[in-house]
Amino acid sequence: MKLRSLLRAIACLPLGLGLATALPTRAENYPDRTIRMIVPYTPGGSIDTVGRLVAEQLQRLLGQPIVIENTPGASGLLGSLAVKKAKPDGYTLLFNASSQTYLPLVVKKPTYDAQRDFTPVGQIGYVPLIVAVHKDVPARTMKDFVALARQNPDKYTWATSGLGTTSHLSEEMVNRALGLKMEIVAYKGAVPQLTDVAGGHVSAAISPMPGVMPFVQGGHLRPLAVTSKARVASMPDVPTLAESGMPGFELLSWYGIWAPAGLPPAIANKLNAAIGQAVQTPALKSRFDELSFVPTRSTPEEFRRLIEGDIAKIGKAVRDANIQIDF
Repeated sequence: MKLRSLLRAIACLPLGLGLATALPTRAENYPDRTIRMIVPYTPGGSIDTVGRLVAEQLQRLLGQPIVIENTPGASGLLGSLAVKKAKPDGYTLLFNASSQTYLPLVVKKPTYDAQRDFTPVGQIGYVPLIVAVHKDVPARTMKDFVALARQNPDKYTWATSGLGTTSHLSEEMVNRALGLKMEIVAYKGAVPQLTDVAGGHVSAAISPMPGVMPFVQGGHLRPLAVTSKARVASMPDVPTLAESGMPGFELLSWYGIWAPAGLPPAIANKLNAAIGQAVQTPALKSRFDELSFVPTRSTPEEFRRLIEGDIAKIGKAVRDANIQIDF
């Protein structure tokens, strides 16, 4: 058929049908090349560990390689900004934790809007944080540690994986709720954070379980409490912060995948479906169990509502505690 005749035939089709038939939607072809997934922290931490596990399953389901790109710096800000500026075509994704939502709440001059500048693709799951101290700190319980920190206000310090992270917010809230004056030392990720606590350079940290557990199992850190509402099955003898002087306290680190704002809904839905399959694979569920990580399934809309709700809840806590940082 000549080109003119082909164009005439397409024009005669019902509105929208001609182009949809002649030119397949991008979602039908997606993905047809390597996907870049940015993790805005150093390799080896909780977010990086879970991100690599998920990426391994996603590339199998999507049929294309997924390359993890660690972009640490400024409490995850550098990696988030790299994704914000990327083309919204599904080939640049962000794997991050709830700190992606919290960071703009605590910085004096926000550099991105957590709702407007990104497309929520899907939540991966959530995990409690552990309050852990160096093995030589003479405290076996949270009550013991609080007493020591009050008696020696300049001796004990917190390490955080980055300002504005769930780790940082937890430590700020503990300081204020329990009347502590412990300095908070910021690091570029959970690995340097926990390594310095294990080395005795900093006294304590509150950090997600996947990153803390190797140090606990190795005898370098001692767990005092968890930030979940209930005790963790793998550590039944470790009480919650709510049981340890902070009634009603709960703060979990949840993980998810974002894309730049403007990602076509068809591509977001295709990615979301693959995420839902990935987190349910037996191999991944087995590893998640080892990490005390609870996988979840959510639509992009459900993930958006989670983010919206957390901004309201954590935003109030941040304002009440007057937490503010300046890069």
